[in-house]
Amino acid sequence: MNVKIEKAKRLNQLPPYLFAQLDKVKRRLREEGKDIIDLGIGDPDLPTPPPIIEKLSQAAKNPQNHRYPSYEGLLSFRQAASHWYRKRFGVKLDPEKEILTLIGSKEGIAHISLALINPGDFALVPDPAYPVYRAGVIFAGGRPFPIPLREENHFLPSLREINKEAAQRAKILFLNYPNNPTAATASRNFFQEVISFAEEFNIVICHDLAYSEIFFDGHQPISLLEVKGAKEIGVEFHSLSKTFNMTGWRIGFVAGNQRIIEALGEVKTNIDSGVFQAIQEAGAEALKMEEEISQKMRRVYQRRRDILIKGLGEIGWKVNPPQATFYIWAKIPGHLSSLKFAEKLLKQCGIVVTPGIGFGSYGEGYVRIALTVSEERIKEAIERIKKSGFMKRESLECQD
Repeated sequence: MNVKIEKAKRLNQLPPYLFAQLDKVKRRLREEGKDIIDLGIGDPDLPTPPPIIEKLSQAAKNPQNHRYPSYEGLLSFRQAASHWYRKRFGVKLDPEKEILTLIGSKEGIAHISLALINPGDFALVPDPAYPVYRAGVIFAGGRPFPIPLREENHFLPSLREINKEAAQRAKILFLNYPNNPTAATASRNFFQEVISFAEEFNIVICHDLAYSEIFFDGHQPISLLEVKGAKEIGVEFHSLSKTFNMTGWRIGFVAGNQRIIEALGEVKTNIDSGVFQAIQEAGAEALKMEEEISQKMRRVYQRRRDILIKGLGEIGWKVNPPQATFYIWAKIPGHLSSLKFAEKLLKQCGIVVTPGIGFGSYGEGYVRIALTVSEERIKEAIERIKKSGFMKRESLECQD
């Protein structure tokens, strides 16, 4: 007997996977023995610092850590997060009521819509943006309403241009500064405007601050929670992935409004069983030594950024240096789509970049370039482009 398997309709609402063709080309080239330089992935190539690994090793040997962890997370980890917040941003948080441990910030961001969105509710989602904001809203039965991030507005949403009816129906506003993919940063004045907007329309602000410690030239990002009124209406998501090169460890936290934290906690108690306590102990250790680690990391990424910006300029591709994140959001020269541009760059030079269309329709015309390979590989990538003549106008206008 053949059973007909049908996907849930909500999966059909997700945007199509636009990189399938690119992945196919990448796979074929690697099978042919071609050396691929991957500047597309947002996964740090730097190793997790040894003291964090040592703390994990010690904690993993403790039998007390082999049992189910608490749903809200180890108090010691949340206390470390609270202490870090106060030291870094001057924000006081109650570790027992205003901080919740997450299985990486992506998990919390995906589940916050389940806690706050009813079927048919709107959520204001930036475009371009990290795709999980939109996906989480769809899984909750909500309707993502795109808010454009345009270069002429420094990739900040123009809140007063948002459709008033959509704002009235919205339950959540997602934000992310420093921004993935555009690398844009936000000012205190912008956050004050956001808070006023959210108060006017009774909207919860969910701010993703995963890249707060990756900044350059003294442009230190601020926290939404630093701004008066933020804690009354919003929460902020943090990840240890980027700051401490712990992407595979899956640990993060959310901080801010107690009632929002409690609502997300209710979802999580019914969906997951928390983070392995040994990883939480290692995470607490990381937060205690954050300043030492992040300073070294920033120097590495700034050198890579400067090498890449200089090299791109030498081949005629003028790109503004980002003030934060380990991404460069580059406007495509010529007239190709972002997907076609990325495909041609891969075929002709063996270099992977991420097409902007993958982050939303307003990402078209750009590619995201990640600084997650060594200086030597970045220099090699520039040399490959130079030698190939890829940046010549005719190369970017003709089709295969």
